[in-house]
Amino acid sequence: MLALGTATAAGGLAGVGARTALAEPTSLSPAASPSSASSEVWQRLRAGNARFAAGRQRWPRQDPAHRRSLVEGQDPVACVLGCADSRVPAELLFDQGLGDLFTVRAVGEVLDDAVVGSVEYAVEHLHVPVVVVLGHSRCGAVAAAIDLVQGRSEVTGSVSTVARAIEATVRATPADPDPQRFLAACVRTQTARVAEELPRRSPAIRAALDDHGVEIVVGVYDLASGLVTRY
Repeated sequence: MLALGTATAAGGLAGVGARTALAEPTSLSPAASPSSASSEVWQRLRAGNARFAAGRQRWPRQDPAHRRSLVEGQDPVACVLGCADSRVPAELLFDQGLGDLFTVRAVGEVLDDAVVGSVEYAVEHLHVPVVVVLGHSRCGAVAAAIDLVQGRSEVTGSVSTVARAIEATVRATPADPDPQRFLAACVRTQTARVAEELPRRSPAIRAALDDHGVEIVVGVYDLASGLVTRY
């Protein structure tokens, strides 16, 4: 199931407080169905993000004993595909611990074979029930692509590969005279396009969505508020 569409009050994390800060198991309920497993994971991430945004982090599962317990293997509850931006570390903003998240990071969430293969590994071999494609406000890669399309600057070197990969996103986003609103809209478009492209590029990811109830969630992290909004 691909979770796309407009933001809703249920999707956004604004206003989520102590009521959703539930005790977190270290793994999923053994009897959880695929759909309930993805819902369970997303509620856990929502609660963790609410704690992070409010400054009430628990810093779970980071003690030496837990670290040693992971030596022989991992059993993450979700895969997070996010930007390489230093301000967007998934484990921190979702208040998760060691081994909880399988994180894949690429500037602007731009897909290549290595990124797609990493997400594919998470769903096919680690059996995560949720893949979160996570954009963020004021993304420099998206801003560079906007400048490129609008002719304000030229991007050179290997960075140009990233900007040109996002160029189609900029062209597909309705124009807005306000630069910051347009940037925010392009970020939302980019995360949605990446989420749609993943199953097209990987038969294994497509099969996980169609046959095993894996869900792709599209979210955008706000640098100022600390909140993730689901779209």
